[in-house]
Amino acid sequence: MTTSAPAPAPSRSAVFHPLTVTAVDRLCEDAAAITFAVPAELREAYAFRAGQSLTLRRVLDGREHRRSYSICAPAGDALRIGVREIPGGLFSSWLVNEVVPGTRIEVQPPTGAWQAAPELGERHLCIAAGSGITPMLSVASTVLTHPGAQVSLLYGNRTGRTVMFTEELGDLKNRYGPRLQVVHVLSREPRDVELFSGRLDADKLRRLLTGLVPAEVFDHVWLCGPFQMVQDARTVLTDLGVPAGRVHVELFYVDAPPPQPRRAADAPPSGATTELTTVLDGRRVTSTVSREKTILDGALTSRSDMPFACKGGVCGTCRAIVREGEADMRRNYALEQDEIDGGFVLTCQSFPAGDHVTVDYDA
Repeated sequence: MTTSAPAPAPSRSAVFHPLTVTAVDRLCEDAAAITFAVPAELREAYAFRAGQSLTLRRVLDGREHRRSYSICAPAGDALRIGVREIPGGLFSSWLVNEVVPGTRIEVQPPTGAWQAAPELGERHLCIAAGSGITPMLSVASTVLTHPGAQVSLLYGNRTGRTVMFTEELGDLKNRYGPRLQVVHVLSREPRDVELFSGRLDADKLRRLLTGLVPAEVFDHVWLCGPFQMVQDARTVLTDLGVPAGRVHVELFYVDAPPPQPRRAADAPPSGATTELTTVLDGRRVTSTVSREKTILDGALTSRSDMPFACKGGVCGTCRAIVREGEADMRRNYALEQDEIDGGFVLTCQSFPAGDHVTVDYDA
């Protein structure tokens, strides 16, 4: 992945600051964009790269709830997220329907491995569905500031009424003209061109990526959307010969159960424990934890500043490298293969194996 010159590593600990909402913009019938004011003393901590996300925290009836939302603004702009309401959603319904300018929300500094760098003027292919457009808008609006950059966006939705960021995409098209190509594909609304009707499934993507926007010409491919669409896109891109290193993935939802405990054959003895050492912001803490708990849950029993958001293996916030011992990762939707080969795990999905395990969140 192409990156700019590395900046000093920000704190990974779960430090939240109350930020004031300055604007709530309705994007479509069930989505809104929320803009935050960042005090001068926190601007460095909340500086973000294109495609990163924010974890928000809310306490209700004494119980803490966290959700992660992608930043939709170009790097260097005001901090802004896009939120689509999930029916019955505890967090999203509140954000879309009740939050108003002046509301104070606890927000963690930006996280996420996506690093779309604008200084090289490369060719970018963005494939999104639904609210997956949110990080794509940040990527596109950031990289297009280079006069040599090009972006093609394939964007799937149910109908025209559910398209998020219609005005923003129109503004980008007016500003950058032929350097930005936007293709809308609607699954429940007929289009004049058959190719632009239906779901962004494997067949549709194959037709689009071999005819309209040949995938092999792009330097980077960015994917964000439902699990099945992302999996279909990865399969098609692999079949078309696009190297895995060019493909960058972010999921916003996975319809799958929590991590499964070990099978009886490899399960730890009842009551087995591990000496778990965590390294976070330069501070080492060692405690005795049950091998029946994930590393993250075990660490949380002795320190409350552990970084996490979804606990579903999707957001990657709890990523750490195993420095000593072994960890058994049961599920992964956030790490690339080179990260896994380098010893990284998602601690919300990994169980300690052995007497001693050290995980480093500062890596």
